[in-house]
Amino acid sequence: MSGMNSWSPRVSQEEPTTNLSHPTAQVRRRTVKLLSTFGLLAVIFHLFPESAWTQDIATREYGNFPLVGSRIAIWIAAQVHLLFAAFVLGVPMFAVVAEAIAIFGGDDKYDKLAKEFTRLLLVAYSATAIWGAILSFLLVTLYPRLWIYLTEIFQVSMWIYVGLFFFESFTLYLYYYGWDRWKEGRAKLGHWTLGLLLNVWGTLVMVIANSWLTYMMSPPADVGPDTAPAMVQFWSAFANATWMPINIHRILANVVFGGAIVGAYAAYRFLMAKSDEERAHYDWMGYVGNLIAIGSLIVLPFAGYYLGREIYEFNQQMGITMMGGFMSWLWIIQAFLIGVLFLTGNYYLWVGMGRIPGAERFTPYTKYMLIVLILGVIVWATPHTIIGNREELEAMGGTFHPFLGVLGLMSAKNTAVNIMILTTFLSFLLYRRANARPTVSWAKTGTIVQAALFVISALIVVFYGVYGYFVSAIIRIGFSVYQVLAVLFTIFAVVGIDIFMMRGAESRGAIRWGHMPPRSQYALFILAVTFTWLMGLMGFARSGIRQHWHVWEVMRDTSVDAATPALGYAAVVISVCVLIFFTLVAFIFWLGALAEKPVVAKVSPGAPSVAGGPELAPAGGD
Repeated sequence: MSGMNSWSPRVSQEEPTTNLSHPTAQVRRRTVKLLSTFGLLAVIFHLFPESAWTQDIATREYGNFPLVGSRIAIWIAAQVHLLFAAFVLGVPMFAVVAEAIAIFGGDDKYDKLAKEFTRLLLVAYSATAIWGAILSFLLVTLYPRLWIYLTEIFQVSMWIYVGLFFFESFTLYLYYYGWDRWKEGRAKLGHWTLGLLLNVWGTLVMVIANSWLTYMMSPPADVGPDTAPAMVQFWSAFANATWMPINIHRILANVVFGGAIVGAYAAYRFLMAKSDEERAHYDWMGYVGNLIAIGSLIVLPFAGYYLGREIYEFNQQMGITMMGGFMSWLWIIQAFLIGVLFLTGNYYLWVGMGRIPGAERFTPYTKYMLIVLILGVIVWATPHTIIGNREELEAMGGTFHPFLGVLGLMSAKNTAVNIMILTTFLSFLLYRRANARPTVSWAKTGTIVQAALFVISALIVVFYGVYGYFVSAIIRIGFSVYQVLAVLFTIFAVVGIDIFMMRGAESRGAIRWGHMPPRSQYALFILAVTFTWLMGLMGFARSGIRQHWHVWEVMRDTSVDAATPALGYAAVVISVCVLIFFTLVAFIFWLGALAEKPVVAKVSPGAPSVAGGPELAPAGGD
């Protein structure tokens, strides 16, 4: 942990005090009280899913929402609620990690960083509850038959959900408002335990809600249209075929999303900063958020593949609809957006090398990595089938392009994404090594071994990608497992070697925190917006593949809104959801700036600096 101390910005040890009589403090208190009240009302609403007024509408199958229709109203409420939920679940994960670094590594800067992260949660948490209440109200009034059906099956878990929500709420407020009171010795360990509990409650809330969502997608095989809700076995409905893949995918996605939003907040504060000290602090904060977001993004495609495979295994028709039916072009959009994430994340790292003495020796390699990433995005975003008129299809010889059709196969796409992951990991490795000069005797040998691992894993990925064209589809699918294992082994092996090789490394100079061009901060905004849009797209994919079923092949949607929206229309709705979310997030950022004077790094004029190297690269002292 001593290495952590070597590169963090030097921060004043004096805690800022907040004047409670100050107008901004009064605004903050009134706002938090108001939103907390709404959040409490949301919880109360959840407590009574089968109240008298619910029973009054139980005789109707569907309600009607004015202007936009019931489906769009539910869609917007659910999407905005899930986006806030992802933020609320993701941020505490690395807030508690940052606090642990402060406790066990003796670096108070991380403690202040964790507190600033958590401050953003207070309003976001209330917003999550409010939108959850709106969603519940709309479900009860617009889809009463579906609501009653689900409550009859999952009533027990719904009550547990409400109880955990209370525990999560109380733990969050204790965690934040007890920060300054419990800051030493065993009391600090107890406070950190509250952070762990906050993550436990939040994760349990998520996995319970995921069971309701995934049941609609993959009900047990013994459940049919004539099966009474009372006859459905609770655990088989709860732990359905896609429940665990969704849990894993959402946990990783929440971490990525939380890191991206915190990075966007840091970028906003960086651009608004009035002093070098503020810019240094928020430059460092943005780096941490981006590190977590992109680091988690590297493994997220593996979780996505696991989910897709389980959908195929549950129902081949649903899988074909998702990948080869009317939704096939949705995955082209998804590929493009993920490509934007990889390109933008790498760009931020490459620009960030400008603040690190010694990084210039790696700069010539970035153009080659850029070429690899662009080629990977092109392959990944290439469709298998081409949409065209009759004359165009006849000239092409069918829906498959004679050249691009080859790139549209999963063998090419799996190869492209794995190479992109390896390239992004290499960017992290170069960034990590930029400021450090290893002193161990075997440093040259270790570097050669690391390079060999990259080459061997790339060759394995390419080999199985090419070999996949010469075998049947069922065998080709299995090759992706070998590609993933090769990449994961390389990542873990290279990191393990690097940890030991960089122990006691010499520093090449102080990192100039705050010396980042403004364009670098817009990259953080792009990451946050792109990932938010991508989450909305994936939400549509998971619900859209059910088509006209509330519960797949169990309960049919017979409402006037039963038709699955076209991709263009879906894109408009998703964009509206993203706009609503970021409008509210901007309000949260504003409140965060009002809350209290931020703790920022003290730097010398013209050269914001901390000694040492990047994250996890111990190098030199102050």
